[in-house]
Amino acid sequence: MRSTPSQKWGEEISLYKKKCQKILGMSPAIRYVGLINQYGRTLTGMIRPGTKILLRPDPARNEFFLVSTVFNMRNKIDSAIGPLDYAVFRHEKVILLVFHSVEGIYYVSMNKSVTDDAMAKIVAKIKKVI
Repeated sequence: MRSTPSQKWGEEISLYKKKCQKILGMSPAIRYVGLINQYGRTLTGMIRPGTKILLRPDPARNEFFLVSTVFNMRNKIDSAIGPLDYAVFRHEKVILLVFHSVEGIYYVSMNKSVTDDAMAKIVAKIKKVI
């Protein structure tokens, strides 16, 4: 029996959710993990239980749209300088890691207290999952 497009989409989302859960479990310093599409829409995402939410829904959507736009624009120069591996955004309250994959853009929020060495280990683990 063949799967319907809706069933296939559900299976893909389930796979993405499992990847996000695996990433969230890598470190207690990870606050949020989400996968967004090329238009900045959240395909799946999860917040560590007990984590204080810093962005309300509208600013979060704007943030995801901005990140997806930056990554899409950078894709146009990949042939000249090579594809972007990942990006780090250091804010006053959090560190954001953003990874481009065939599925979309993985957006990872971490506690500001993470050391550079610990972050490098987390990045290496995430790259193996995605």
